[in-house]
Amino acid sequence: MNAATETPAPDAEPKRVKPHQLAIVLFTAVGLFTLVSGILPQVTKWENDNAVHRTVFVNIPGPIQVVFYTVIPVLLIWVGIMFANRMKNWERGAPSQRRTNTKNAKQRLKDFRAGVYMQTLLRDAGAGLMHSMIYFGFLALLGVTTVLEVDHQLPEQLKFLHGTTYKAYAFIGDLAGLVFLGGIVWAVVRRYVQRPYRIRIKSKPEHAIILGVFFAIGVTGYGAEMFRIALEGGPEYEKWSFIGYPLSTLVDGMSQSALSTWHQWWWIGHVAAFVAFLAILPLTMLRHIFTSPINLYLKDKDRPKGAMRPMANLMETELESFGASVVEDFTWKQLLDLDACTMCGRCTSVCPAHATGKSLDPREIVLKAGAVMAASGSPAVSAPLGEDKEITISANNLFERITAEEIWACTTCKACDEICPVGIEITDKIFDMRRYLSLMESNFPPELGNAYRAMENQFNPWGLNQGERGDWADGMDGVTIVDPGEALQHEYLYWVGCAGSFDDKNKKVTQAMAQLLRRAGIDVAILGPSEMCTGDSARRSGNEYLFQMLAQPNVEMLNGMGVKKIIAQCPHCLNTLKNEYPQLGGNYEVIHHTQLLEQLIESGQLDVSQATLEERITYHDSCYLGRHNDVYVAPRKVVGAIKGIEVVEMSLNGTKGMCCGAGGARMWMEENTGTKVNDERAAQAISTGATRVATACPFCYIMLDDGVKGAGKEEHEVKVADVSIHLLEAIEAGEAKFHEGSAPLVDAELAAAKLDDGTPTPT
Repeated sequence: MNAATETPAPDAEPKRVKPHQLAIVLFTAVGLFTLVSGILPQVTKWENDNAVHRTVFVNIPGPIQVVFYTVIPVLLIWVGIMFANRMKNWERGAPSQRRTNTKNAKQRLKDFRAGVYMQTLLRDAGAGLMHSMIYFGFLALLGVTTVLEVDHQLPEQLKFLHGTTYKAYAFIGDLAGLVFLGGIVWAVVRRYVQRPYRIRIKSKPEHAIILGVFFAIGVTGYGAEMFRIALEGGPEYEKWSFIGYPLSTLVDGMSQSALSTWHQWWWIGHVAAFVAFLAILPLTMLRHIFTSPINLYLKDKDRPKGAMRPMANLMETELESFGASVVEDFTWKQLLDLDACTMCGRCTSVCPAHATGKSLDPREIVLKAGAVMAASGSPAVSAPLGEDKEITISANNLFERITAEEIWACTTCKACDEICPVGIEITDKIFDMRRYLSLMESNFPPELGNAYRAMENQFNPWGLNQGERGDWADGMDGVTIVDPGEALQHEYLYWVGCAGSFDDKNKKVTQAMAQLLRRAGIDVAILGPSEMCTGDSARRSGNEYLFQMLAQPNVEMLNGMGVKKIIAQCPHCLNTLKNEYPQLGGNYEVIHHTQLLEQLIESGQLDVSQATLEERITYHDSCYLGRHNDVYVAPRKVVGAIKGIEVVEMSLNGTKGMCCGAGGARMWMEENTGTKVNDERAAQAISTGATRVATACPFCYIMLDDGVKGAGKEEHEVKVADVSIHLLEAIEAGEAKFHEGSAPLVDAELAAAKLDDGTPTPT
C-alpha cells in the first residue's frame, strides 16, 4: 500500500464530531433514558408508603404504560434526527469565529440569561409578559413531571415526594398550569382578536396548531387531575391542588367505573397532546425554544457591533465571488439566525423603510432566506414559517426569493438588530447581499454610480475639488492644516469628513466646532486636501473594492503620521475609523465631537456658564452614533448644559429612534416609493412643538432640515442644526446678554471713580 494513503497529510484537519451528530446523540440518550425509566420501576417495585403522596400511573393499565414508554423514546429520537437535519443546513455556511473563550464567556452567559429569563422579550411589556407566562409555566409543568418521575425511580428510603413536600408540589403544579393556560388564552386573544399589524400579517395555520396543542396540554392536565382526585375519594391533602380539587367536586357523584374510564381518557388525551407537541417541535416555528437561546448565547462576536464583516484584500485575493448570493455564502451563524427567528415582527415594526411604504420588511428577509435554506437542504426540511403552496424554490440562490429592491431600500439603521429579542443579525445579511449585487452584478441604483465615480476620482461623494477640502478654515484662528508627510505634533487630529468640508450646511458645523475647540484651548489640526473619504458609503452599499481603495491609503497616511487620537464630526466617519479601520491595521482612539464637548464642559475647560437659549429643543439620534456605537447620552448632556432650554424627546428616541433616511449610502440614492423617511422623521420632530432640532450627524442635519422645510416650517419657526451650532449660539447669546446687562454697572463704577477725582459726571 502506498505510504501516502496510510499516513494523513501533516496539515490535514482532524475529524471532529459535527453539531448535527451531537444532536442525534443527545436526543437518543434522552430517549433511551426515558425507556429505562419506564422499565426500572417494573423491576424494582419501589413504592411510596407515605399516606400523603401521589401514586404514579394510578388507574393506568400496564399496556398503556408500555405504549407510553415506547412511543415517547422513539419520538424523542425522531425529534433529534429532525433537528440534526436542520443543523446540517447551518453547517453549509462559511466559518464564523464564535468560540467561547475567557474573554467572551461572561458576556455569552449574560446574553444567554437575558434570553432565557425573558429580559429581551420584556422590552415589549405586554408581549413579554404573555410569552413569559407560557414559557415559565411550561418549564414549571415540565419540571413538575420530571420531579414526579425522579421520585418514581428512587428506593423507598430516598423518596421525597410526600407529606408537606407533596402538598407544595401539588400547589406549584396547579399554579404553573394556571399561569401557562393564562398565557395561552392571552396569546389567542392577541393573535385572533386584537390582531396587531405585525402579528396579523404573518398569522399562519401553524400558529393555531401550536396554540391548540399547548391549550390541550393545559386543559387535559387539569382534566386528568380532576378525575384522579375524585377517583381517589378527594383526600384532604389534595386540597393543595387548588384547581384540580374544586373541579373534582363537580364529578364526585359519578360511579367509580365512570371516574376510572374518564380519568384514563383524559390521561391519554394529555399524553397525546404532549406527543403532538414533540411532533410539531422540529417542524414548526416552535423550534425556536431551542434555537433562540443558542443564538443568544452566540450573539457576542469578535468585531464591534458597528463593523461589517471583514473581507480579504480585493487587490490580491483569488476569490471568484464576493458577497452572498447563495445560502453557502452566509456564515453558519447567519444560517442559525434563520432558524432562531420567532417571527414576532418586532424588526418590521421599527423599520423606517417599511414604515414609509418601501418594499423592505426585515422579517421577510429572514423568512425568505430561511425558506431557500430549508428547501435547498439535503434533505429538505420545513421552512421557518409555513408558505403558500404556489411558492416554489428550485435552487440555493437567495435572490430567487429576495429582490434587489428590498436590499437597496435598507438604511442600515440597525433598528431591526437592536430590537430583535433573539439576537438575529439582519443588517449583516443585507450588507453581504449588497456586496454581491454591487461587486458581482453591478446591480445598484444608477444614481449610486455617480457617488462611486466621485469617490473614485475626487475622493469624496460630492464630486467636488479635493483641493477645496480645507477652504472652510480660511480666516479662522487656531486651525492648522498639517502635512501628512510629517509626524503629527497635536494631541488630536480633527477628521472633518466630506460633508463637513464640502456641504454648505455642514461647513457651518465645522466652523462652529473649531470655534468651540479654540475657546476650550484645544489646537485643531486637520489634513485638508490630504483627507480622503473614509469609504463608509462605498462599503455600506457593498462596494468593498472602492472602500479598500479609499481606506488603505488613509490608514497608511495616519499610521505614518503616528496619529493616536481623532475627533470625528461625522458618526459614519467615527464608525469607520474606530470600528473598521482596525481590520486594515489602523488602530486609533476615535471620539465623536459631541463626546469631546461633553468632556470639555464637565471639566470646565469649555465655559458654558453664560450659555442661554430660551427655547424648546428636541434631539434626533443618529443611527451610526447611537445604535451602531451606543452614544446616546453625550449629545443630550451638551444640549442640557444650556440654560433656559427646554429639552423634549420625540416619541421615537434613543435605541428606538427613527432613522433620517440617509444611512447605508441612501444619502446618494433617490427615494421614489412611499413617504420619504426624512419627511416622516421631520414630522415627528415638529410634533414636539420644539423650535429647535439638534442633530449630531451631517446626513441627519441635511435630511431633517430638508424635511422640516418641506413641511412648510421656516428657520425662524423650527431651526435644525448640529449640537455644536446650538451650543455656540447659546454661548454667544449668553455673553451678549451678560454684557448688555452689565453695562449700567460699568457706567456707575466709572462715575464713582470720577467723583473721587473731582471730575464732574455727565447728567
